Amino acid sequence: PYSILHFDVLLLDVWNPEDGVQINTYHTPGNCSRKVEVSDYVRYHYNGTLLDGTLFDSSHTRLRTYDTYVGIGWLIAGMDQGLLGMCVGERRIITMPPSLGYGSNGDGSDIPGQASLVFDVVLLDLHNPKDGISIDNQVVPDNCLRKSVAGDFIRYHYNGSLLDGTFFDSSYSRNRTYDTYVGKGYVIGGMDEGLIGVCIGERRRITIPPHLGYGEEGTGTKIPGSAVLVFDIHIIDFHNPSDKVEISTTYKPEACETLTKKGDFVKYHYNASLMDGNFIDSTYNYGKTYNIVLGANQVVPGMEEGLMEMCVGERRHLVIPPHLGYGERGVDGEVPGSAVLIFDIELIEMEVGLPDGYMFIWNDEVSANLFTEMDADKDLQVLASEFTDYILRQVNEGKGRLAPGFDAYRIIENMFSNQDRNGDGKITEEEFKLKADETSHDEL
Repeated sequence: PYSILHFDVLLLDVWNPEDGVQINTYHTPGNCSRKVEVSDYVRYHYNGTLLDGTLFDSSHTRLRTYDTYVGIGWLIAGMDQGLLGMCVGERRIITMPPSLGYGSNGDGSDIPGQASLVFDVVLLDLHNPKDGISIDNQVVPDNCLRKSVAGDFIRYHYNGSLLDGTFFDSSYSRNRTYDTYVGKGYVIGGMDEGLIGVCIGERRRITIPPHLGYGEEGTGTKIPGSAVLVFDIHIIDFHNPSDKVEISTTYKPEACETLTKKGDFVKYHYNASLMDGNFIDSTYNYGKTYNIVLGANQVVPGMEEGLMEMCVGERRHLVIPPHLGYGERGVDGEVPGSAVLIFDIELIEMEVGLPDGYMFIWNDEVSANLFTEMDADKDLQVLASEFTDYILRQVNEGKGRLAPGFDAYRIIENMFSNQDRNGDGKITEEEFKLKADETSHDEL
């Protein structure tokens, strides 16, 4: 009864019934635009230990965040309280007594009854189900003549990250823009909304809650479920499928009477670029003009239209939508697909063409002895060489005229083939007369 007792004691835990949640914030991000409030949905990582440091759980070992609503009873009371007021990127230690944890019974496995709990938490993401997208305009061009609307087709670059800054995708890494219609459901809802009302050249940050992004499931790879998305975008260009060529005259000579039309042979200079100012090409670099026949489909339709009804010396600024330019495919290595084109053009020279449908016309009355004059050797048949020599002589003497801008010998070859009905390489007087009698005959 008079024994002395010795106890070797190791204190594992201590708490008081009056204790509440203790919060120790050991890292606060420099930018904290929003803090966790009741009913917010959060994504966070944690290490959970007992007061003596024994680890009982960690989200890090599962390689996925813990995702939950805050302040509405989905968590133990201490965590419900401890997460309030946190910023994305903030790190804090939340210590709670058992009355705000798992109580007298523990969790039945790793957490004993009456245990204080310590959670080392880092907040990665937060949003509220009532959230819409948020837009931060970073660069808005001073000259914004047009803003995107639903139904426009837009080309833009983007960097995509999670709310904690984790990168998940970038169009820059693929060295090509992301091209899509807006306002028609071709992209996630938040991006569909965030791309409305932008200017060409504008840069903006679009923050998208998960219900307007990839939802609870995420993408299964780089974007986790219920993740807020942050897109930094740069608008390269946009157009509408109903757009026409925009033509602005920047200079017109005082004497401007003869205007270009279909069939005319024109020579012009141009500087070509994309809507974002990226250079494409310039005839000035080559020291020579670009020469075409209007209406012969030798250039894109938008350029053809932009060159009509010009006078020599006139300058124009053309904006050509892709459906009147190089279309969805573009030009490999030069013009991206679906790109709007900018041309500054100057008409240098023009030669009036022939009436529509004609490749050769007579300037004088047609000789009544046309076949006889062509038949140089008087053998009652005209060979290709005789035919060619005769037509060229009429052109050189000013009696006839070939369509400008085309290969003269190719035109004459086609004319000969039209007369040589049986394809035997020569024209007889009978063939020639029959051909000459046709009312639809264009050349002879």
